[in-house]
Amino acid sequence: MTVSPHFEPSAYRAREIPAVSDAAYLANLKKVTQYYIVTAFLALFIGVLIGPLQALNYAGINVYDNPILKALLKSYYQGLSLHGVLNALVFTQFFISGWLLYLPVRDMGARINMGFAWFTYWMMTVGLLLAAIPLLLNKATLLYTFYPPMEGHWLFYVGATIMVAASLLVALHVIFTWIGWKKAHVGQVTPLVTYMSVALWMMWLVASLGLVAEALLVLIPWVFGLTRGVDPLIAKTLFWWTGHAIVYFWLLPAYISWYAFLPKQAGGRIVSEPLTRLTFVMFLLNSTPVGIHHQYADPNISNTWKLIHMFLTFLVAIPSLLTAFSIAAALEDAARARGGKGLVGWIFKLPWNDPSVTGQILAMISFIGGGAGGIITASFAFSPVIHNTAWIPGHFHITVGTAVTLSFMSIAFWLIPHLTGKRLAAPKIALASTWLWFVGMMLFAIGMHWEGLLGVPRRALISATALPIYKEGYMHSQIPMALTGISGVVLLVGGLMFFYTLFATLLSPRVDDAEVTTPIPYSDVISPAGQNLSTASTVVRSTEPLLALWAVAFALVFLMYGPVVLKLVSNASLVPGCDFFSIGAGGCK
Repeated sequence: MTVSPHFEPSAYRAREIPAVSDAAYLANLKKVTQYYIVTAFLALFIGVLIGPLQALNYAGINVYDNPILKALLKSYYQGLSLHGVLNALVFTQFFISGWLLYLPVRDMGARINMGFAWFTYWMMTVGLLLAAIPLLLNKATLLYTFYPPMEGHWLFYVGATIMVAASLLVALHVIFTWIGWKKAHVGQVTPLVTYMSVALWMMWLVASLGLVAEALLVLIPWVFGLTRGVDPLIAKTLFWWTGHAIVYFWLLPAYISWYAFLPKQAGGRIVSEPLTRLTFVMFLLNSTPVGIHHQYADPNISNTWKLIHMFLTFLVAIPSLLTAFSIAAALEDAARARGGKGLVGWIFKLPWNDPSVTGQILAMISFIGGGAGGIITASFAFSPVIHNTAWIPGHFHITVGTAVTLSFMSIAFWLIPHLTGKRLAAPKIALASTWLWFVGMMLFAIGMHWEGLLGVPRRALISATALPIYKEGYMHSQIPMALTGISGVVLLVGGLMFFYTLFATLLSPRVDDAEVTTPIPYSDVISPAGQNLSTASTVVRSTEPLLALWAVAFALVFLMYGPVVLKLVSNASLVPGCDFFSIGAGGCK
């Protein structure tokens, strides 16, 4: 790599993580991480198999009436519930819990309680299995948001609560480990990967309070008959306290890779550690008090609070734009070090033959459209146009389905070999899978956004409807419907190619010392944060007190949600529950 003459080599040298002398401890840490990651991908595998069924529905093809399929999935809505829960909740939560337990622990050179680490994994798995039983039996067909008064089996709510509780224990484990590190390294700057991980876990503890309150104070007492009914608006507001911020809980683990590791993988350097820290602080403070922009059409919430949340949502775009600048600059640095020339010609010098690099770059490209679409969905003026239309899952799939999922898939191409000492099987197939996933998601996004603008509803079995807009002869809807259907096939092929690579790697023999052949790819830094707080920049000193900033984040969310929730509670209107079958029969129990 070409070294710029005005930088001293010591100023941008990649971090050297502390060595681990206890081989048994390191093997155990890698094993629990591998369990988390593999469980996550097993959930994604099932979700990917169901995904094309949803795409075909929006192509006007009803496959749910097939007798063979009907023996497995009772309805489109059960398939959608399984697809959403497995992909958006289970896959992300297991991957992040493993990824962001392992990284900061290695970064700090810490020794954690491995018994507790295994306990959190098995606790999360038990929660998953409990929630899966009613899902598979069609007794929790509640879709992704599980709004009451639609009521599921109590096992689903209890299982999902246990899963979330396990992730909170992982978060506290990492935070307390970092506090111990700070006590042992007084006056030192927190290493970047640890800093990002701790800030993310702090954000999740703030954001998850809404979902925890909904589960413990509203849903579980309701399904056990401890309350006379449920107020749907209270439950919905508590859900969106978490429901929007959870997007950043999914996205920021990908950001950690984009910032800390992707520059190294591409042959470049991190642009600025202080700017990276500032970006994560902005997410910590601002990512949670924004959820009411999902409730513009809901009564009993004043327009004042809706406007405040809209503007706060727009502020979240700032750290995303900072990230776009920083990562693009890091990639340009890498490409020019490889001989790239010209205004855009340098792009072709990036290592496009590396599936891990290519997948993450494609994931970032998809997020450009996702970020722009997020501004529209948060807008008071535009949101009613696309609210509850096919636009929303189109948007969701280029943010979470591509920016997050494709990043996690691409990270696995080096993480699994690092954890197991096994070489990546079939790199060319792995590379092809990233392109197919990207192309499939872009086709899906275009088709669904287009259908949404035509008024096609989300979460609906439109392939069985008699409305003419979804039928033959209406060319303005046939094109996006065709794109959506094709996307399901492309995504299935790309997904199967990825899982072939993953499982072939896992089943291959161990051949390497992974610490030597596949180390954690720490990047060099152009503008480092330094090691000593006394000599660090103002930005670094201002962002280092994460505990104080965490307290501010709690205060902000209570300020933005407290008055709203209190008003809703004081005007609560309880209604009985409805399960999927009673709704189909035309009534509620």
